[in-house]
Amino acid sequence: MMELQTEKRFHNLTLEQVQALDKVLTEVIPIHGRGNFPTLQVRAKDIIRVVKDRLVERDIQVKDIRLNGATASHVLVRDNVLGYRDLDIIFGVELPRQEDLQVIKEVVLGSLRDLLPCGVNRRKITCLTMKEAYVQKMVKVFNEHDRWSLISLSNNRAKTVGLRFISSLRRQFEFSVDSFQIILDRMLESYWETERKQGGNPCAGAAEEPTITVEAECMYGDFEQAMDHLRHRLIATRNPEEIRGGGLLKYSDLLVRNFRPASETEIKSLERYMCSRFFIDFPDVSEQQRKIEAYLQCHFIGNEEASKYDYLMTLRRVIDESTVCLMGHERRQTLNMITVLALRVLGEQNAIPNTANVTCFYQPAPYMTEPIYSSYFITQAQPPLVYHPYPLHVHMQTGLV
Repeated sequence: MMELQTEKRFHNLTLEQVQALDKVLTEVIPIHGRGNFPTLQVRAKDIIRVVKDRLVERDIQVKDIRLNGATASHVLVRDNVLGYRDLDIIFGVELPRQEDLQVIKEVVLGSLRDLLPCGVNRRKITCLTMKEAYVQKMVKVFNEHDRWSLISLSNNRAKTVGLRFISSLRRQFEFSVDSFQIILDRMLESYWETERKQGGNPCAGAAEEPTITVEAECMYGDFEQAMDHLRHRLIATRNPEEIRGGGLLKYSDLLVRNFRPASETEIKSLERYMCSRFFIDFPDVSEQQRKIEAYLQCHFIGNEEASKYDYLMTLRRVIDESTVCLMGHERRQTLNMITVLALRVLGEQNAIPNTANVTCFYQPAPYMTEPIYSSYFITQAQPPLVYHPYPLHVHMQTGLV
């Protein structure tokens, strides 16, 4: 029975899927430097090789390398609406000591330094300088259950590059549609073997007709069921109580992209779990705002910016309908904050024709030391933005002056 369950988790990629994977791994992606630092033009297969070689040099054991999340979903179902917005690479590593996380940081920053253009004096550039120039986000976790690190590289308004180093992680997915991982080791070996045959030519790609077998694993458990969810835009998960606070943001994102619950009877329970965990992980309204703003910045890029307003109002609706763990005033604070963000998005998108025609009145709620926005009415917004949680504290009126 266990063997049957294991088999259901795995899938061999078709030739078309292998070709899509080759395109992802060989596409040039810019990593933008801050200040006077140059943009690094890198391919996934190149940065993976440099990082892996340096890890081995520093005695960090690499078990396997995988393509994760939305990009893996893109390879498997190329016309899915999740899109190919980032590059998420997982290095399966052994991390017996907390000090190994520092080694990984040094490895990545040293690898980036190796990828600097010819003519740059690398000797004078420290790891700290490389971090300030090219790293967007760094996360390190080392406890009894989870040992992992994430280093996200800067990219202006395009695909981000996330390098994850995982020794143990209890939960590696949120929903079935983003639970796919493509095991890259055989594909990478084919690149490197081709380069050796061509005399070390770094521009060598995969063979024209790949004969290798590339395998994908579904962390959700049932590969074919998860593929069916992806094709038909269905939202499903397992053990929702394990999903961390950011799962609520991803869930609202799926709703905006016209995904729908696979089970209407289970979705309300799932929403309550996600709302509760969101407020546990981000108890302060300013933390919530920073998290939401960061999500918008990373996931609504280019043509997708137009969906920011719909996303925020969808998130607000889910919180309004499914939050059961907060006092009333705490819940109102969060709803107010999201509404203000939605208003700001309308302004940025010129949904309000002239901000000179917008009048704001506000007064502090009795339990607040600072004024809080709590009622809005913007007739130009489509659909109209209307929010009246309790007697008027703010009134926004648009029209001719």
